[in-house]
Amino acid sequence: MQSPSTPSPKTANRGLHLGAAIIPAHSAGGEAVNISDAWVHAATQVGGDVALSMTIKNEADVADALLRVRCQVANFSEKHAVDRVEGFPAMRAILSIPIAAGSTTVLKPDTYHVMLLQTRHTLAAGEAFNCSIVFQKAGTIDTEVKVHGLP
Repeated sequence: MQSPSTPSPKTANRGLHLGAAIIPAHSAGGEAVNISDAWVHAATQVGGDVALSMTIKNEADVADALLRVRCQVANFSEKHAVDRVEGFPAMRAILSIPIAAGSTTVLKPDTYHVMLLQTRHTLAAGEAFNCSIVFQKAGTIDTEVKVHGLP
């Protein structure tokens, strides 16, 4: 008979299986999502809004979602989708941007994108700044954003 402080083999195995189930789910997301080509157009006025564009590659076999963006250069951010209404583009705020499994999603002004609202200072071409991009499964990914010339 086993003492009360010694786990039975059956109980010990449950703990191992639980750990094995948790670890891959956590580590797969963060390593499988990559951000590249993050950029905004220059902004000549303080307090304006700029569209944040980027390429998101999800190499995981599960879908993810972009939940939030935090940048020191703006007071707020909003995720947008662009719909065509009577042939004209119309932006609408959305809760999250879907990132399909095993795919590359390009965020740009005429499709899904993130608006950086109420910029805190001007943004000159050639500058760069950092943003934290928060995903549902992959967690937070810090990325450099480059400022391109005016459109």
